[in-house]
Amino acid sequence: MTTLRLGDTAPDFEQDSSIGKIRFYDFLGDSWGVLFSHPADFTPVCTTELGYTAISAGEFAKRNAKVIAVSVDDAESHRNWINDINDTQNCKVEYPILADADHKVADLYDMIHPNASSTATVRSVFIIDPKKKVRLIITYPASTGRNFDEILRVLDSLQLTDNYSVATPVNWKAGEDVIIVPSITDEAELKTKFPKGYKEVRPYLRITPQPNN
Repeated sequence: MTTLRLGDTAPDFEQDSSIGKIRFYDFLGDSWGVLFSHPADFTPVCTTELGYTAISAGEFAKRNAKVIAVSVDDAESHRNWINDINDTQNCKVEYPILADADHKVADLYDMIHPNASSTATVRSVFIIDPKKKVRLIITYPASTGRNFDEILRVLDSLQLTDNYSVATPVNWKAGEDVIIVPSITDEAELKTKFPKGYKEVRPYLRITPQPNN
């Protein structure tokens, strides 16, 4: 059993899916990836989650992110379930759902928590960057639907903070002010990197407009 941590390399795998065989790394290419698991097909909370993800497909595409779901049911079950999702959620699911009957992916990503269920995957979410590094791990209980707006928000934060010397504050959304990382103290560097200026609340807490706005 693998326990993944932030910064680890996301395991590659080949697995059947609702759209045929998928080699994970090939599927991702140079994109970001969002891998998320579901306890089972034809379950009510999952149906709403997959529907909302399909409706949000354009938002993930804007962020160069590909989504891929996984459940322990087989590919034929997934395809039948997708018809239900499309009908009940008024959407069109076009991203793949991995058919993980042998628990290959669930074991690689530690998605089965025996004290919750010995067979069904919990609601895990992994954000994986283009270098195939794990950048976010969230695990929800089976009874609680995930907030996919939060997953998009974290993608925005990761992509911003990878390219600029900033961090994002509590409840931040794209377009709002950000925080200059404490490691930058040289005045000339601050002026170069943050031409819009900044407000020093404390020496360690400096607020600046989002650099790429």
